[in-house]
Amino acid sequence: MARATRSDNWGFPRWKGYGTSRDAVKVRLCDREGCANVGDCPAPKAPNSSERWMFCQEHAAEYNRGWNYFEGLTEAEIAERERRERAEAAGFTTSRHQQWADRGDEGRSGDEMRALDLFDLPPDASMDDIRKAWRALAKETHPDVKPNDADAAAKFQAGQAAFEILRVAEERRSWKG
Repeated sequence: MARATRSDNWGFPRWKGYGTSRDAVKVRLCDREGCANVGDCPAPKAPNSSERWMFCQEHAAEYNRGWNYFEGLTEAEIAERERRERAEAAGFTTSRHQQWADRGDEGRSGDEMRALDLFDLPPDASMDDIRKAWRALAKETHPDVKPNDADAAAKFQAGQAAFEILRVAEERRSWKG
């Protein structure tokens, strides 16, 4: 004969004991090296990136104290952004997922706008126009075309980085649908 075990489950759902589950609970630890606290506060790894650090409250506060909202902007861009955000609530809407930088023009981030400026393209340039400008710049400044020219090599690398920023942003937009 099988022996019956005692249970506090009497058949009605509310009669079960609350919080008596013995199942393992998955907990994400803080991403800070050496911290064993629960990491439940997300923080961006980089501007325009969906990747996030997960910190405990203490390390999230430390991370936010070191965050420079105006990093990479000129004094004029900082003043313009501050003026615009004081005049309207744009500061609350531009920090949505994937758009940590300035809104720019028609949904383009500040990084994208600077990349378009490098190619001398308007803010509403298509991806085909961007590819043409990138190839033209690459043909002019490629290290094989201009060997031992440090300025050309720097322009080529800047063009590569700018094209990568615009390509990733275009892919992200096409994924959002």
